[in-house]
Amino acid sequence: MASDPSPRLAPEFFADDPLHIAPALLGCHLVFRHAERGILRGRIVETEAYRGEEDLACHASRGRTSRTETMYGPPGTAYIYLIYGMHHLLNVVAWPEGHPASILIRALEPLDGLHDARTDG
Repeated sequence: MASDPSPRLAPEFFADDPLHIAPALLGCHLVFRHAERGILRGRIVETEAYRGEEDLACHASRGRTSRTETMYGPPGTAYIYLIYGMHHLLNVVAWPEGHPASILIRALEPLDGLHDARTDG
């Protein structure tokens, strides 16, 4: 199994403008320790930035709700967002707390433990 080539990103890394963070995440490794499958790792190869209530593509564009509350939280918080009732999307909160913005992790290059990953469950 390959070792992680970069250190863990501190929450402060995510307190910047999402337009700067999204491209900086490209090439970083996303690592998950699964209870049954062990370490799962993928290289981030595609991201999208969402910049708050003014960004009509952002799921906080209609303001603060129970579904968007996480986006107003501390930078660096990872969360899963269900969209269209069928797709689970991994996001990371950006900008300082109280300003809803996030980075969508759109695609990973499979590295360790993800080669046989399924997208349907």
